Amino acid sequence: MNAFPETPYLLADPSRYGHVTLLGAGPGDPELLTIKAAKALQRSSLVLYDHLVSEEILALAPATAERLYVGKQASRHALPQEQIIELMLRLARSGRSLVRLKGGDGYIFGRGGEEAIALAEAGVPFSVIPGLSAAQGAGASAGIPLTHRDHAGALVFATGHLRSDRQAVDLDWEALARPRQTLVIYMGVGTLPVICRELVAHGLAADTPAAIVERATMPDERCLTGTVTTLPMLAAQQKVRTPALIVIGSVVGLRPLLAQRRRETNELEACA
Repeated sequence: MNAFPETPYLLADPSRYGHVTLLGAGPGDPELLTIKAAKALQRSSLVLYDHLVSEEILALAPATAERLYVGKQASRHALPQEQIIELMLRLARSGRSLVRLKGGDGYIFGRGGEEAIALAEAGVPFSVIPGLSAAQGAGASAGIPLTHRDHAGALVFATGHLRSDRQAVDLDWEALARPRQTLVIYMGVGTLPVICRELVAHGLAADTPAAIVERATMPDERCLTGTVTTLPMLAAQQKVRTPALIVIGSVVGLRPLLAQRRRETNELEACA
């Protein structure tokens, strides 16, 4: 049985195409969803959602709204990206409006840019609602400020995905190994040893503080800290799983103080 809706006809008049909303669901905690995103979900009739979208956020859509799972995990895709785009275009061209719901912010390693370009080229009307990024959520939740005047004058986001040949991570290692910057790596759990080894080989100090934040902003969040040389072994020992974000830079050294103060504040609020 086909899990995806049939569209027996396509409208010839582009002015009658459905509208697509590319919507960022934030880093995980439902309370971090933006007001604009919540309103868009509440008036949706069709939602195409990803793996990292929580049930609580999905529940904001009306009970009558159709929900289609098109999520992607490592080596397990409900639909390849090309077919997700094809499905969106087919639905919109048949006159159906939909919300394309993604974790974090769709324009930051969420392939939202590819989907927006496909919609624009096809003449399908669309809008983009940004979400709080996974990096912002992880930094705030784990007690790691991503920038600090005394520690990091630059913030760099990078992907830890392997190249298409599955042999190497295709990154500018010299640029990423520069001092006085914070490096945040998405989708790097499986390639963490390679990432850390390459950074040190290209000049990053071996004792640079590093952290990995698993399921950031969620009740079962974990944050492991060490150095760029010790983090891979620590992550392996603790069996860190996706979704997780890697943060490298001296700002990680601020976490003990900030995380402790946050715990104390939470305890006081719980007792109030």
